[in-house]
Formats: sequence, structure tokens, C-alpha cells
Amino acid sequence: MNDPKNLSAPLPIEEGDIPVYGWLTRRGGGRVNQAASELGLSPDQVVAALERLRGAGLVRTLRSDPHEVRAVDPDVVATKLTAPLRDSIRHQEEQLKQINNHIERLRDRFFDRPNHQDLTLEVVPTLEEVRAALNRASAECREEVVSSQPGGGGRVPEAMEEALERDHALLARNVRMRTLYHHTARFNGPSQAYVAAATALGAQYRTSHELFGRLIIFDRSLAFIPERSGSWGAISIREPSVVEYLYEIFEQYWICATPFSDAAQDGLERVAKEMHQTIIDLLAAGLKDEAIARRLGMSLRTARRHIADIMDNLGADSRFQAGVFAVKAQLTQRTPPLGTEQSSLALDDAVLESHGQEGESTSNNA
Repeated sequence: MNDPKNLSAPLPIEEGDIPVYGWLTRRGGGRVNQAASELGLSPDQVVAALERLRGAGLVRTLRSDPHEVRAVDPDVVATKLTAPLRDSIRHQEEQLKQINNHIERLRDRFFDRPNHQDLTLEVVPTLEEVRAALNRASAECREEVVSSQPGGGGRVPEAMEEALERDHALLARNVRMRTLYHHTARFNGPSQAYVAAATALGAQYRTSHELFGRLIIFDRSLAFIPERSGSWGAISIREPSVVEYLYEIFEQYWICATPFSDAAQDGLERVAKEMHQTIIDLLAAGLKDEAIARRLGMSLRTARRHIADIMDNLGADSRFQAGVFAVKAQLTQRTPPLGTEQSSLALDDAVLESHGQEGESTSNNA
């Protein structure tokens, strides 16, 4: 097999060698001193250029006159240089074809399940398998994909670029795409750039001060939710009633959410007020800092900074006291029943702790 280092090596000449080669082609050949004089170069520079051109096979010395140099047709050199590369590419294409054939046969076996096996609810155990399942679902999606993506500040530019390519493939097929983010995504530069680019392609984005959790639904027939064991896995759901129920939850949050706008637009002030009010409400409900941060999709440090400001404004010495003062001052806008709130919080925290604030395991941005 050819040496990969040799195959990937560029043509061993420099930019300054091309004028020397051009001079030889115009003159039909020549000597070092002539080239140096007419090109305004030193003899050493010309000699070095000729050595590199000779090493690439682009010039040759006449047998009749060792000091006379002639140019060689570059197409002759191109054939010699590219032949090993073409052979390698052809070999790799054959290998790729064989791998794809084997994968296709294995895929047929993987999905050839017994008739009695229930596929309406399936555990996808690892992050790699989740990504494969999401890629497959994206490729098969024909009408719509909706998703809820908690978290706002943990998005990496490289991941955004990769996600945009996948989204572009969906949108190019006229698939409708709607995504819910936390309000905190509005303060994240990569998120702003990603949303702007995807929106230009036809996607729709909205943000909310709170989200119900991570969810992706394809064509109202296949849903993915996080798996709780901490393995970064997911649960795929095909049972029609359950998928429709999850879709309706998404719709309720979508209707109440705010269209995503650039941080410089007027809507940001209202978003900030909603976040501030939500923190007051959650403090009054007795939630801890970590739970508040996760519920709002922000870092723990940011959440604690907001909480400290609220405590200072209320003259409170503790979070419990801040909650009591907020209720007495009628600053809260909701007081969820303790049993409902604690039950919902326990489930929400368990799922989010398994996947982390920045986890994207069930994300079409993953």
C-alpha cells in the first residue's frame, strides 16, 4: 500500500518558484545568471527554486549543456503525482462500499425483530446509539420535527455548525422545524448565530422562562425523551397516544413562548423580567439554587447571582426568608400545590441530573 505521508504531500515547490518556471517556459530554457538578472533575483534564489522544481520533476538539465535548464510539461508531472492518489481513493471507495453493504445487512437483522416484541417503547442505551437513532429519524422525517431543548449557555460553536448542517438537510426537504429554548439562550452568542442562520432557512424558534424537559418528536409518530439511568441514553416512543400527548404538551408551551429575537431587540427586557419573576416564584416555592438553575436553563453561578440580588432587594438574610418576604409582599405570581410541585420537581431533577445542563443526547443539535 502507498505511504499515506507521500500521498498527502503537496507539490514540493514554493510560490516564488513559479515565476522562475514561467521564465524558463517563455525562454525555452536558460541559465541561472540569466534568470537572476531578468527576474531581479539573486543567483542563490534561482538555484534554490530550480532545485525544488527539479525535485518535482518540472525542470530538467540538458545533457549537452549541464548549465542549461529546460521546463517540463506540468501535465506529465501531474499524471505521475496523482496516479498514487487516484489508486488510493479508488481503493478507499471500494472499502467504503464493502462497509456500507455489511452495515445494510446488519441493519436488516437489527430491525428484523420478532413479531411479539413491543417496539412502541424502546430504550436506546448509549449516546452513540442515540445519535444514530436521531440521524436515522431525521433522514426519514417528511413533515415536521419539534423539540424542547433546555439549557441556554452551554452551546459550543462547533456543535452548532454541525447541527446546522443536519437541520439544513431537513429544511431542504421542506420539513417544518420548531424548537423551544430557555430564555437564557438569548444571551448566548453561538445560540444567537445558530438561530439566525437556521431561521433564514425556514426554522422557527421560541424561548420560555421554564421548559418541561428535553423532547424531540418526528412527524408526530416518533418521540425521544431522556433515559433516567445516567447513561446518556434515551427512550424512543412510538405509541400513538403517548406521542400525541407529548406533542400537545409541546404545543401548549409553544403558544405561550416568545419568538426568539436577537439580544439587541426590545423583547429582551421582557424576557429578563420573566426570568426574574420566575426566580422569585421558585424561591417562594422552596426550591434550592441548583433546582432553580436547572429549571431556568442557566448556570448555578448565574442563578445564585440573581438570587443574591433578590435577597438584597428584599432585605432577606436567607433564601427561605426571601421566599417568605416575597409572598408577604405579594411579589409572587403563582403558588404551586406542594405535592404537585415536589413530584414534578423530583422527576425533572432526576432527568436533568442524568443528562446535565449542557447534555444534548436527545437533541437534533447533538
